[in-house]
Amino acid sequence: MAVVDTPGLDIMFLTCFGVPRQHRGEIWKFLSEQYLLQQTVPSRPPSNPTPYKELLKQLTSQQHAILIDLGRTFPTHPYFQAQLGAGQLSLFNILKAYSLLDPEVGYCQGLSFIAGVLLLHMGEEDAFNMLKFLMFDVGLRKQYRPDMIILQIQMYQLSRLLHDYHRDLHSHLEQQEIGPSLYATPWFLTLFASHFPLGFVARVFDMLFLQGSEVIFKVALSLLGSHKPLILQHDSLESIVDFIKTTLPNLGLVQMEKTINQVCEMDVSKQLQAYEVEYHVLQDELLDTPPTLNQQQRAAQLERTNQSLRQQNLDLLEELQVSHARVCNLESRVEALAQSEGQLKQQVSALEEEKTQLATTIAHLQKLLTSLGINADLEGQTLP
Repeated sequence: MAVVDTPGLDIMFLTCFGVPRQHRGEIWKFLSEQYLLQQTVPSRPPSNPTPYKELLKQLTSQQHAILIDLGRTFPTHPYFQAQLGAGQLSLFNILKAYSLLDPEVGYCQGLSFIAGVLLLHMGEEDAFNMLKFLMFDVGLRKQYRPDMIILQIQMYQLSRLLHDYHRDLHSHLEQQEIGPSLYATPWFLTLFASHFPLGFVARVFDMLFLQGSEVIFKVALSLLGSHKPLILQHDSLESIVDFIKTTLPNLGLVQMEKTINQVCEMDVSKQLQAYEVEYHVLQDELLDTPPTLNQQQRAAQLERTNQSLRQQNLDLLEELQVSHARVCNLESRVEALAQSEGQLKQQVSALEEEKTQLATTIAHLQKLLTSLGINADLEGQTLP
């Protein structure tokens, strides 16, 4: 996605040096409109043209998965904290509607963070339209497709870029058998929103709307490069991955500005294209080349992989149990709210009926008093 040709350089300046928060949603919508106007070849539109409000009336098979992730999306942010509060309900609506709009992708972990960031800067329907723009027009939906092939290519591209720009860091990570998939996958799937401060994430979105998906690579490269001295101090797989996942995201204001400025100055579009082709060539060669590792080396490599997968499975099982309990709690609350609503409706109906009966009684009493020659108001007080 090329830089949009906005009136003057004001938009580019604002995007690189900070968009005022109160105008951010409008700027994002403006940039998306400019991008669409400049496309010589329109992107493939969604196969489902159903309007947003109509999508909300339909049911989705992804409801359970979406409910699980609601409580894990910005859990400390006031707008999303309350279970089934306004923020979570709007987030649920957007994710439900998108899962119906794009059945191939449906709902994928990570989308809730992107939708959440959009919701913090614009209304619900506008946020849905911007999510649709990012997925279909900017092309983010490719990395969420079930086969995840595009995500694998992105990890390879990031590794090659790291080799180009920070060879010593790339070698250090390679020695510990640390590939980008061990730390950068959530960066791509949530656009950094799951681990980084929201102020920084908003700046990333500014650049994303201006320059397109290559911004994700540039931000990742800048973050790794600026923390290179600290990463090189760690000499084990566990400590390096832990540092990148937990310490690196705690950006100060100066570091954030440095990262964004570097992103504005970098251009990796040609390299990304070359490395995508290179990935496919290597994959074809691997299919035609016999394995070179001896049996013992392959067994050791498989054992390391299996050990890592076992630990991941244990972590996921624990998350699943917690999430299942949370969903059961949410579903119980929904059922209780539905029962409460039914009871309230019955009470309202009973009160309406009682009101009608009282009005009839009052009318009857007024008529009786009038026939006796007594004037009375509605409250039964005798008038002079």
